[in-house]
Amino acid sequence: MDEKLQRDSLDLIGALNRQRLEREGDPEISTRIASYEMAFRLQVSAPELMDLKKETKETLELYGADPDKPSFARACLLARRMIERGVRCVSIYHEGWDAHSDVTGNHRKNCGETDRASAALVKDLKRRGLLDDTLVIWGGEFGRTPMVETNPALGRSLGRDHHPQAFTMWLAGGGVKPGLTYGATDELGFHVTDKPVHVHDLQATVLHLLGFDHEKLTFRYAGRDFRLTDVHGKVVADIVG
Repeated sequence: MDEKLQRDSLDLIGALNRQRLEREGDPEISTRIASYEMAFRLQVSAPELMDLKKETKETLELYGADPDKPSFARACLLARRMIERGVRCVSIYHEGWDAHSDVTGNHRKNCGETDRASAALVKDLKRRGLLDDTLVIWGGEFGRTPMVETNPALGRSLGRDHHPQAFTMWLAGGGVKPGLTYGATDELGFHVTDKPVHVHDLQATVLHLLGFDHEKLTFRYAGRDFRLTDVHGKVVADIVG
């Protein structure tokens, strides 16, 4: 199936869906039409998007990316290319932070693989005029305990266990104040001691930065309207520019 045949097929399906939309007024039909069109655009644009060899040598060196080798750096560069082309949400993952053993070696390795490219993404977005309209969020599922974890039965030593009470995330662009550190822990990094931000507060703030009121944005499930932050969450106004 070549591109013309696929385009003709989608046009026919779209015409039939629009007829049904006019007859029934079901918004799900509009969603289906839009998803087919998005899928087609992604399919025809992907080869050009993935061709990193068109990037300058300076840009590749900024990220530390090799166009021919999968890496977090290459993923960050692809994220910038997606944002340039109007992709609304991009997620990048880097595995292997669950340091139940050798936390020092684990974090040194992983920071080395992510720090340069993460900073390059923010810098590249800014110099291209994209950062003001792009919210960058960097974080994990939780932090690590301040005490050492050792478990001979599981082969663990000099590691750290899961720690949800206090951990750090950073945000850039998208209406966030730059150069600001918000909140603090005790000297061990165990408990929050100043300006706590619950995960619901973070979600409310992210929605606010995206132009949504988290108290009004709802979805219907099991017969009632739910908020994405449930009955919790407040916008952290001090970090909003």
